[in-house]
Formats: sequence, C-alpha cells, structure tokens
Amino acid sequence: MTSRQLLAKPILKWAGGKGQLLPQIAPYFPPELKTGEIETYVEPFVGAGAVFFWIAQNFPVKNFYIADINPELILLYTAVQKNVEGVIQELSTIGADYGALEKTEQKAYFLAIRQRYNQERKEINFKKFNPAWISRAAQIIFLNKTCFNGLYRVNKKGDFNVPFGDYKNPKICDADNLVTVSNILKKTVIHCIDFSEIKDYLSSPAFIYLDPPYRPLSQTSNFKAYAQFDFSDSEQKRLAQFLAYLNQQGHKVMLSNSDPKNIDKNDNFFDDLYSNFKIHRIMANRMINSKASHRGAISEILVTNY
Repeated sequence: MTSRQLLAKPILKWAGGKGQLLPQIAPYFPPELKTGEIETYVEPFVGAGAVFFWIAQNFPVKNFYIADINPELILLYTAVQKNVEGVIQELSTIGADYGALEKTEQKAYFLAIRQRYNQERKEINFKKFNPAWISRAAQIIFLNKTCFNGLYRVNKKGDFNVPFGDYKNPKICDADNLVTVSNILKKTVIHCIDFSEIKDYLSSPAFIYLDPPYRPLSQTSNFKAYAQFDFSDSEQKRLAQFLAYLNQQGHKVMLSNSDPKNIDKNDNFFDDLYSNFKIHRIMANRMINSKASHRGAISEILVTNY
C-alpha cells in the first residue's frame, strides 16, 4: 500500500506522538516487514498509535498486539474495536450540542463533560467491556479535541485536568476515520498491561516497537502524566533489561527515547544502557522547555538490535 492510500490516522493527539516523525523512523524498520517474513507486530506503549496504524496499512503483517498501562486508552480502543457505530453516535450528539453553543457556553459545556468524566471513573469496570465504555470513549475523544493543546493529562488522583482549549471549529467526530481505525483494530489484540507482560503473547519472531514515556531533558519537559504511573530511571533500566530479553528470544526490536546529549554532551545514560544495541539519532521538532530559545529541532534516539 502506498502512502497516498493511507486512511486511518490516530484518534487522539497524544504527548510524544510519532506522526510527524514517521518519515525519519520508517527507514529504520526491519526489511523483513516488507517481505512478509515478520508476521507479528507488537507495540507495548501504544499511545496514539501513529506507528501502529502506519505499519498496519503499509506492510503484510498478519498479527497485531497493542498494549498500554493507561486503562482509559485501552477502553477507547476496545470500544472503537467492538462498537464503533455506538461511539460515532454518542460523539455526533456531543459534537452537535457543542457546536450549537456560543463560545462562552462551550467552555461551560466542556467543563461539565470533564467533571462527569472524572466523577464516573469510579463507576467504570475497566476489566470487562460493557455499554458504559461507549459513552466514555466518546467523552475521551471530545475532551481531547477541545482541551488545551490536545493533551491527555491526569493529576495524582487520576482526574483529567487539562483546561478548555477554545478552538474555533474543532472536528469532534471524524466518522470515516473512526470506521477505518475500527477495521484495523478488529484484527488486533488489545491489552491493558505492563510492557513486560507482552512477552506472554509472543509465540513467533515479531517486530516490537517500544515508545515509552521519554526520559525528561529538563524539569519543564518532564511530561509523564498520561497515566498515574511514574516512569523513572529505574523503569528505563527495567525496560532495557526487557529489550535484552526480547533480543535473546530472536525478536526484532526498536525503541524511541529522548537524547540527553541535547542538554549535556557527557550524559551517556542511554549510550551506556544500550551499549549492546545500535543507537541511531534522528531529528525531531520538540519543545524541551518553556523558553522559546529551546524550541525547534533536537535529536532523539532510536535503539535497534538489527
């Protein structure tokens, strides 16, 4: 499939999303993807899924496994997988109600949805798909499309706390994309698990792409609040051990992360951690802190075992 035929794109905007980096990442994919020698693709930190959707539409992969530790994200993908028509109906209603309001009323509507979303969290059974997942999935998409900068962020209590975004005409319900995404998800196994547990679902050599919460380059760039779990240096080291395990099992692996050398050329954290792997550096447009002088192209790392 050529890039001009690509239809499915991420449902959400997500911190650290790889949509803009795909042209730099794609040349590093293992060639066995194109030949069909690799039949299984696995992504344990799926996030917005830009790489997942791209691979699903470009290569003859037969088996897909995606996972994330964020239960809200897994709820969304499962709802779209199992009942996309219901999600579209709920989202269309929300979008129509929102669009009919004046600007000042739209903010109040957003805050009301956000409050309901947070209050209902305790009542949701995240372990088993049920009808409540449909309306919650629609709420997640609405909040993502209308909140400030399209961020997904929660506080220590787990409450979504991003303020109103005040966009002119946000496209709240993209029904065509939701249907296309659903068709891809129908051939995908979805799990809410820790990244290390994905090993239990690997039976044949796979290509595994890992895009964990990035190691922060500065205090102001330390955005890891996509879930109520901190991803510290000890977690980065645990992940490196997992890559070593996957390598021993004969899988092709690729990992993305920040490049600490943007700030300190002597910071060899990842160079030491992945000394037995290949480390490639690619350029990305990222904002590494609030100062305008630190916005623009910086390097990120790709770690591979091939």
